[in-house]
Amino acid sequence: MTDFTAQLATDADQCADMLDMIFNAQSMQAPRLVDAMRYAVLNGGKRMRAGLVLGAARLAATESDASTYIDSRALRVAAALECLHAYSLIHDDLPAMDDADTRRGKSSCHIAYDEATAILAGDALQTLAFEILADDATHPDPAVRVALVTTLARASGLAGMAGGQMLDLQAETRTLTLAETEQMQMMKTGALIVCAASCGALVGEASSTLVNAIVAYADKLGLAFQIADDLLDYDGDSDGMGKPVGQDAIKGKASFVTLMGVAKAKTEATSLVDNAQMALAPWQDAAAYLRALAGFAVARRS
Repeated sequence: MTDFTAQLATDADQCADMLDMIFNAQSMQAPRLVDAMRYAVLNGGKRMRAGLVLGAARLAATESDASTYIDSRALRVAAALECLHAYSLIHDDLPAMDDADTRRGKSSCHIAYDEATAILAGDALQTLAFEILADDATHPDPAVRVALVTTLARASGLAGMAGGQMLDLQAETRTLTLAETEQMQMMKTGALIVCAASCGALVGEASSTLVNAIVAYADKLGLAFQIADDLLDYDGDSDGMGKPVGQDAIKGKASFVTLMGVAKAKTEATSLVDNAQMALAPWQDAAAYLRALAGFAVARRS
């Protein structure tokens, strides 16, 4: 686990460096907007989605003894996923959404700046993510770039994160069933997790067999991650989380904890992680990082 923790930290640092380089190359015609974007995306965090991109790219590289992940390609993809994720967090925290004043132990973007600037920062981070993926610096093959853009678009739009957020807002006025809650969370949270792993496989030019295994792994991981989030919202502490907890209960939202109970939710998360890790069993030690990442996703306390 120590090796995994060190690698995850290295991945996070390298992704942050790539993000800093990308922001340094941006136009400064609207410096306040760039500052707000930087504030939202370079404010710490575990960079789990970046870790998924890089871990999948490293695993793909073992198939051909390539070094795709060592150069800037996979790091650019990781940076794009972090920009998209940061945009979603900015908008989640807005008064019209979750109305959260803190994020990762700091003031939410709309508190640190203002609501209009936060909305624009989220919008600009979203479009920047696609700009990064579409740039030929990310991959020389236009077919790969199109696949990356398409994968992120599907994961973040109507059939993914945005659609899931809409279902989540509607859950404040009616109680969802367990099946509806699972569908909503797989769209809102799981889709971007699957996307991160898939994009890592794509930029690493993985075989179709490995791509399918990585998608199966990430699909189970996405749901386990959300169950862990629900458990943290139930019994975590605000200082450790860096944001308010207990919000689902306050708003009367259905969660895996309220629908399944704490014990069953923990058992289900563990089972999902086991199944995720099993999907990568044929790759043995080469997949050790991704298997450890799945365990980390449910064992974390923030």
